[in-house]
Amino acid sequence: MNKVANTMDGYLKRIFALMFGAVGITAVATYMTIWGGGLRWLFSGNGFSPLYYVLLFGGLAFSIWAQVRAFSMKPATAAVLLMIYAAVVGITMTPLIAVSLAVHPAAILYAFILAAAMFACMALFGYKTVKNLSGLGVFLFMGMIGLILVGICSMIWPLGSTFATIVSFIGVLVFALFTAYDMQNLKNAYNSLGNDEYSKSQLSVLGALHLYISFIAMFQYLLSLFNRD
Repeated sequence: MNKVANTMDGYLKRIFALMFGAVGITAVATYMTIWGGGLRWLFSGNGFSPLYYVLLFGGLAFSIWAQVRAFSMKPATAAVLLMIYAAVVGITMTPLIAVSLAVHPAAILYAFILAAAMFACMALFGYKTVKNLSGLGVFLFMGMIGLILVGICSMIWPLGSTFATIVSFIGVLVFALFTAYDMQNLKNAYNSLGNDEYSKSQLSVLGALHLYISFIAMFQYLLSLFNRD
């Protein structure tokens, strides 16, 4: 029993080490973009530059491709791709961070602490609960697609303050639930793989990507809320 527990512990440690490593890469990429003068490359006139859109939608497509191909590549290769994706996210997040630095710098810390607390609580709930959360999958996926479409539309038609606030609250809720949902799936998948350590290593990278996306999304939506205060 202890051996099984230690093995599960090692599996979870790999997931969270990769995830928080990706969060660190995102923070460094954002810092270097802002203080290295990279903001001028992300804006053109009164809007975003073509480079920004290439990075934003290219990163989205890259994350989808990586999830589809997760079990077709070596774990080390997948981990490197995760870090590259995290760097791209850090660059595309720069405008949001820059606005917060100009309007309410402390909001960055508040949003990060609150996102971390929510992430920890939902991850623990997903891991410990005996309730089957699989029924949430379709609704969460639909919610995520809806949020993506709203985000794309907002680039063309800016959202009103009230509607933007509602969208941010929904975004926080969707990705908080995604955290619990993914944690339960990762635990169940680990148990179903038996002694297949190679697949578990591949799964740990995929799990880190899923949890990273949820954490970063919660942080961004929370920061958007604080920036409107």
